[in-house]
Parts: sequence; structure tokens; C-alpha cells
Amino acid sequence: MGILCKAVDTLLLVAFTVLLLYGPLIGAQLLLPETAFPEVLVRLKQRYAEEYQDYLMVEKPHFFVALVWLELIFQWPLLVLNIYGILASRPWFNTTCLIYGASVITTMTALLGELLGSQKASDKLVTMYSPFMGVGVLALLRGLVPHSGKSQAVDKRPAIAGKKRV
Repeated sequence: MGILCKAVDTLLLVAFTVLLLYGPLIGAQLLLPETAFPEVLVRLKQRYAEEYQDYLMVEKPHFFVALVWLELIFQWPLLVLNIYGILASRPWFNTTCLIYGASVITTMTALLGELLGSQKASDKLVTMYSPFMGVGVLALLRGLVPHSGKSQAVDKRPAIAGKKRV
């Protein structure tokens, strides 16, 4: 079980690091004017939108913009905590991972529902968004597994030798 948890933690660490960079560099372009970003990032987002025919990035529907706000305000700080929690083997990592996973699953359910129900999305675009649901499910399941690191209980104190009474 320990080896499996370490493998999942490594996979999550890689995914969390990628998502940590994606949020402020690409996702934030939907919220702020393009002039606030370097030209290379703007071109990267435009190239992605053209290649994957991501109509959500181009049309910017209100629900999608709201989900990006959720990602940046709520999920992004959880990513930072989760990365630190994995690297420092913190006992609260399970809790933050569980919260992050539940939030991502909720977000991705709405997005995939839109993509599949609208008939606008290409198979390539659905394939691009689907792994994020997998990351959410994996994070949720990892949050349910007990912490594998050694942690002491808060109230554990060394026994003090009592005085002998004669």
C-alpha cells in the first residue's frame, strides 16, 4: 500500500505542478486583458484554442469564466498546499487533497457536460479535458487514504516520573 501511495503522490505532484503553472499563465487570460500577459503566452493560448477548437476559450461563456475564477481563487491555493503537503509529508495533506479532488470533479462534471451535450466539441477537445477529471478522482481517492507518514498525536507527552511517598 505504501508503494502505491508513493506512486500516486508522484503522479499527483506532477499534475499539480502543471496545473499550478497553467492557472495564472493561461487560465487568467480569460479574466484579464491580453495586454497584461507576455506575447508568447497570448500566442500559446491562441494556438491551443485553434488546434483543439476550444470554443470555450474563444467564446468565453459566463459559466466558463466563473469556473476559471473558482479555479484561481479556490483551487489554485489548494494546489500550492497540496504540493507542499506532498513534499513535506504533512498530515493535513489528505484533507486538502480530498477538498481539491471534490472541487475538480464538480468543475469537470459541468465542463464535460457542456462539451458532450453541446455537440460543438471535437473528440480532440473532449480528450484534452478528460484527464482533468481523472486527476480530480485520483486526488479525491488519495484524500480518503489514511496518512502514511509518521505523526505523533498532539497530546502525547513523555511520562514524568512521579515522586515516591514514603
